[in-house]
Amino acid sequence: MEEFKTKEGGSVIKIPIEDEVKQAYIDYSMSVIVQRALPDVRDGLKPVHRRIMYSMDKLNLASGGKTRKCAQIVGDVLGHYHPHGDASVYDALVRLGQDFAQRYTTVTPQGNFGTIAGDPAAAYRYTEAKMSKITEEMVEDIKKNTVDMVRNFDDTTDEPSVLPAKFPFLLCNGTTGIAVGMATNMPSHNLREVASAIAAYIDNNDITIEELMRHIKGPDFPTGGIIYGRDGIRKAYTTGRGKVVVRSKFTIETDKHGRESIVFTEVPYGVNTTNIITRIKELVRDKLIEGISNANDESSDRDGMRLVVDLKKGAVTKLVLNQLFAKTDLQSNFGVINLALVPQDKEGTLRYDEPELKLPQVYLKPEILTLKQLIQLFVKHRDEVITRRTIYDLKVAKHEMHILEALITAINNIDEVIKIIRESRDTEDAKLALEKRFGFDDEQAQAIVDMRLKRLTQLQIEDLEKQIKELQAWIDYLQDLLDHHEKILQKIKEETNELAEKYGDDRKTEIVADEVEEINVEDMIKEEDVVILISKLGYVKRISLTQYKQQGRGGKGSNSTTLVEDDYISQIFIASTHDILLFITNEGKAYWVKVHEIPEASRLSRGSHIKSLLAVNANEEITNIINFQEFTEDQFLFMATANGIIKKTCIKEFANAKVRGIGAIKLDPGDRLVSTVLSKGDDELVLISRRGKALRIKESDIRPMGRAGHGNKGLKLGEGDELSAVIKVEENSSILVLTEKGFGKRARFEDYNVHGRGTGGQRVFGNVDNKGEIIGALSVSDKDEIVCMTGQGKTLRVKVSTINVQGPSSSGVSVLKIDEPDYLVGLDKIVNDEDKEEKQ
Repeated sequence: MEEFKTKEGGSVIKIPIEDEVKQAYIDYSMSVIVQRALPDVRDGLKPVHRRIMYSMDKLNLASGGKTRKCAQIVGDVLGHYHPHGDASVYDALVRLGQDFAQRYTTVTPQGNFGTIAGDPAAAYRYTEAKMSKITEEMVEDIKKNTVDMVRNFDDTTDEPSVLPAKFPFLLCNGTTGIAVGMATNMPSHNLREVASAIAAYIDNNDITIEELMRHIKGPDFPTGGIIYGRDGIRKAYTTGRGKVVVRSKFTIETDKHGRESIVFTEVPYGVNTTNIITRIKELVRDKLIEGISNANDESSDRDGMRLVVDLKKGAVTKLVLNQLFAKTDLQSNFGVINLALVPQDKEGTLRYDEPELKLPQVYLKPEILTLKQLIQLFVKHRDEVITRRTIYDLKVAKHEMHILEALITAINNIDEVIKIIRESRDTEDAKLALEKRFGFDDEQAQAIVDMRLKRLTQLQIEDLEKQIKELQAWIDYLQDLLDHHEKILQKIKEETNELAEKYGDDRKTEIVADEVEEINVEDMIKEEDVVILISKLGYVKRISLTQYKQQGRGGKGSNSTTLVEDDYISQIFIASTHDILLFITNEGKAYWVKVHEIPEASRLSRGSHIKSLLAVNANEEITNIINFQEFTEDQFLFMATANGIIKKTCIKEFANAKVRGIGAIKLDPGDRLVSTVLSKGDDELVLISRRGKALRIKESDIRPMGRAGHGNKGLKLGEGDELSAVIKVEENSSILVLTEKGFGKRARFEDYNVHGRGTGGQRVFGNVDNKGEIIGALSVSDKDEIVCMTGQGKTLRVKVSTINVQGPSSSGVSVLKIDEPDYLVGLDKIVNDEDKEEKQ
């Protein structure tokens, strides 16, 4: 650094700007951290709150007295203690009086102090306030030298560096604040539970946090709500940081017309109810939530909180609830950060361990604290306060005893005392003579010369003796406290328990042991049947089945998609939006997604490319799709290749496939997977070839294989023939086959006998040369409907009952009228609701 002289004779020191900025920012940071944003762990207060409480105490705004204008309180705080803006003081004062912001309010408000709906408090010239009884507990004994007093900002008066704080404010009311580079967010707790935990810690300093949690169950917010799970609470208590999931409490009401309403009676802490209602209406307007007809805030002082969400007729309540919890503040996370200022001496050790009354100079250091540390530091603060209070009371008592002893001596020697006083020239002469004769000090001699004659009565003498006896007992008690530290700790325990009895109440926030159910996306998706379409070039989409109108047999169908040049539909499938879709490719790999994860599209749109959903290779084609509810050990994936190879594998082995894929079957060169069926392991199956052959086999004759297995020979194929489909034999059902030229028929299962695998089977369709080769088969009942589609996107939805049952060698009837060069590429069935319930 260089020093230069100015023209005026002053000096300028050159400092690198980065050093000056760094030091200035550090100074600013520490000022914000210590003087504004973070609470002191001892009394749990930030400076502004401490100054408000102390100022109200100095103004004698006792809980039993009258309220005073908030303008006067704010002015006194600003004028004497807090050199900041009036808004910061008034906002802090208002918050201390809001029962939805503070678990235990420390200010008794008069007038409009704001609402949970976000309405602001009236200006401080209109409102009034006074201390609550709890605030009196916070400042009690402050005049007994229990805390260090420091000079205020302009050095005109003293203010407390910390309050005596008999009430555990930080644990019970929590706090929130943003400093520089750090923040605090501490939840409120129930006073009864806190008092119980403090008592448990005093009884056993080695108590674990797990044991403390038997006393403090978890946060207890002023607005109630329901906490889901204890893991977040446990983490917050053991590390000082954690996440607590809080949901609103609600009831379901039904009006006389049968319409349901969800009524929220408690909300998570810190949320604005007006914002919740506004958000719900926005979601309804944007059609992001369906099933809600209206939402209103019907809260009142009489009925309490009532956020009413009216449902449309037929709306699924659970679905709407999950959407509300996922997309609004009706469910929120409280991120716990137990950051507070811990006082330390110059060496960096906790100052509370010093036994002397005059403690070393301290500084405050921000620290993340566990539950046990919070309790420990509160107890240590109260230990210091009670020790200092006891020393102060002992000093006062001994001084009073000193005077009383002199008075008794004087009364016992009253004649001599009177003679000395009468013979003295003035008061000072009398005091000196008394001091010389009886050994009194100046205070004792002054008390004797000031003594009134009425104290010479027998009654007064007895009263003095009684006072001395009581005072001596009090002195002995105080000295005993100081001599036995464990008795001071018991005093802390007694005083805290007394607070719990006076101000304690039942929990407001319920705690549910189970973790909150993850917002299940499926609960937010309406369950309905959809059509899944996949094109040859890999475009996929889902369309609601309701968009397909039923047509008669032989119709031309309707357009279902817009295709790019040289593309055509290769797969059609029907599933529920809640199903799992297992995609199997021609290369024998399996992938899966949830149906609702496939983008929904209009009938005429192209859809999304499959590569945006699955990590398929460039030459892979989706040849089969299986839908089911979950991966279980009692279901099998039965696979069949074009060359007639069959294999079954437990469906659970594909749980890890997801979008990156996993091997399902080992294929021979030139072979491809053409058909899959979800089976139970003991079904009977029918293998059907493109040239019209069918083989009925027992699945139990085929042993399960792992995913890497090759499989066994299933159907013996003729020259030029390929396997086309596999279907399960089902009761009260028949075989439906469709050809690429749109012809189809039904055949009876009983017309086909069970044969061993590897045989040629029986005829299932006659003239395939003229009517077209079989492209697919289904097991159907008369109640079912089918959807079939051509390569150019023509779709037909038709009742199965309109397709005739024919003998094994017949050639079927026209199901879909197809204009060449178009041809049929796929079909699937729509299962009626009764059959669905039976299968489930």
